[in-house]
Amino acid sequence: MPKLKIDGIEVEVPPGTTVLQACEMLGIEVPRFCFHERLEIAGNCRMCLVEQEKAPKPIASCAMPAADNMVIHTNSPRARKARQGVMEFLLINHPLDCPICDQGGECDLQDQAMAYGFDRGRFRENKRAVKDKELGPLVKTTMTRCIHCTRCIRFATEIAGVEELGATGRGENMEVGTYVEKALTSELSGNIIDLCPVGALTSKPYAFTARSWELRKTESVDVLDAVGSNIRIDARGPQVMRVLPRLNEAVNEEWISDKTRFAYDGLLRQRLDRPYVRRDGKLVPATWDEAFQAIAARMQGLPGDRMAAIAGNLACVESMFALRMLMDGLGSPHRDCRQDGAAVDPSARAGYLFNTTIAGIEDADLCLLVGTDPRWEAPLVNARLRKRWRRGGFQVVRIGATTDTTYAVEELGNDPALLSAVADGSHPLAERLKAAKAPMLIVGMGAIRRADGAAVLAAARKVADTCGLVRDGWNGFNLLHTAAARVGGLDVGFVPASGGHGMGGILGAATTGEIGLVWLLGADEFDMARLGRAFVVYQGHHGDAGAHRADVVLPGAAYTEKDGLYVNMEGRVQEGRRAVFPPGEAREDWKILRAFSAVLGRPLPFDTLEELRRRIVSAHPALGRRDVAPAPWALFGVAGPIQARPFALPIADFYMTDPICRASTTMAECSDLYVRGDDARTGTHG
Repeated sequence: MPKLKIDGIEVEVPPGTTVLQACEMLGIEVPRFCFHERLEIAGNCRMCLVEQEKAPKPIASCAMPAADNMVIHTNSPRARKARQGVMEFLLINHPLDCPICDQGGECDLQDQAMAYGFDRGRFRENKRAVKDKELGPLVKTTMTRCIHCTRCIRFATEIAGVEELGATGRGENMEVGTYVEKALTSELSGNIIDLCPVGALTSKPYAFTARSWELRKTESVDVLDAVGSNIRIDARGPQVMRVLPRLNEAVNEEWISDKTRFAYDGLLRQRLDRPYVRRDGKLVPATWDEAFQAIAARMQGLPGDRMAAIAGNLACVESMFALRMLMDGLGSPHRDCRQDGAAVDPSARAGYLFNTTIAGIEDADLCLLVGTDPRWEAPLVNARLRKRWRRGGFQVVRIGATTDTTYAVEELGNDPALLSAVADGSHPLAERLKAAKAPMLIVGMGAIRRADGAAVLAAARKVADTCGLVRDGWNGFNLLHTAAARVGGLDVGFVPASGGHGMGGILGAATTGEIGLVWLLGADEFDMARLGRAFVVYQGHHGDAGAHRADVVLPGAAYTEKDGLYVNMEGRVQEGRRAVFPPGEAREDWKILRAFSAVLGRPLPFDTLEELRRRIVSAHPALGRRDVAPAPWALFGVAGPIQARPFALPIADFYMTDPICRASTTMAECSDLYVRGDDARTGTHG
């Protein structure tokens, strides 16, 4: 291992470590613009110059490998003068936009100009101007500010896998942009805003709305897909102003999807801020007491087995547990959190988790995708698959619809019979899975939300058994969820009790009149006409499909407006925190359920969130952990014939998957441009 001396301190570093990384190991700060830990080295900004003894000139520490007997000085007069010269050159053409630049206050160029720059400017000529590029509805460009660090280009090419950004021209005439002017088509495009060290790339929806020092910052988790990306919610007063990623190496690293980042404006629109009761066919505003009395009056004399509850995709663990307790107290066995009808088996936890874990993808060497397109169902899982693929020695094979996943995929075809052939060992892929050191299988919701979903799940489990996907220290069976609430709902038993109906049974019984009351906990993703003439209580935060059908509307809190637990697809329990308060008379969901239970004369046995959480952990100990615990391998699925019809993808429009996104004007623009418009991705989204 190379041993070198930096600022008089001797350090031993692993082979391949750069001088800049060696400096960081000692806690020595070296300025940089182009270097980023997750991108390939470019070495083109030269801000990281340091002095190396016996070298004829300062070296770029980001691109220089550490070697034995190197003597480095990071703060010598020669190194300081070199950095000042680089900063002076960078500022030659940089406009004086700081007062009106959205990057002001959190700008690397500002910070490093203060810390390492020259104390005056000597340039008197005119500054150059560069035409702004149109990158779509999400990323705003001011290319005159660009310092050619190429971070955005490298991110689009390496991480996102969409080679649409590049540089044209040389020297002063070099410009960064799309090769042919068009909107960026990546689902991760917003991350280039965070990567840009100056104000050349900023958020278009956030433009000119707030300054960074005005914002109250809250660490939370995203609920718009099942990945559970760690985020920071920035709010001013009662309004969420922006959503940024938070570092979590095990889940999302430091990236988030565009839906996570930009759908926040949907939190302002079409909100339910007061209770409503349907009178003479119309929903009219009511008090909480009037709404509760209307529900209680309908429940009067209605036996428990004629009531049902359905939990939506954004519900927190506490609200589902409280609603389950309420239904248990009323004697109702009919409940489900699988509103898409997916045949997820709740009896075995390993059967509904992403057992390999998201970070564990990096240890795999062969992956079989079944009925899934990870790029749109879980963009951060797809980014991790691409990361593993770029490292080499990783093959991806798919049974399902052909889509652009941003990495090479061996397409076997969209014939479900292929899965059965792999399961019984008659397909050549079975031998490849057995021979792999760490094989993994990813089953999508599109494969198991069919009528024969239980049989598909059983066949996938058989593949795991016969091909050795489950071994000591490795579980390669993975279910790719699309709903943030799904795993938490399964964990707390928000599934049919003994003799109860699941999603399909509830809708069928409601249509025939067998079920007279249905409680929707933010459930909007199914055909409301199938509820028949049942009395519908909708508890949620947006005036979406469920609220339009409801007889009583109870306004709840969105994920940014309450403290709540969410379990991601790996089974990782994470806590979302309140960044702002719910609008108007809206309340947190568990409080609504607790208050209504008191009206019925059957108060739920908790008064605070802490008491509720203690009950959850007591009943379901797995939810008391904050890490991922391996689930025991067990039987799940129901063996049977699999229909010949091809697997369909579960997401038709990535930008319109939930009430928050459907209320967002930004997501509507993206949907119009990328999904409905004449675009290269139209074939990807049905």
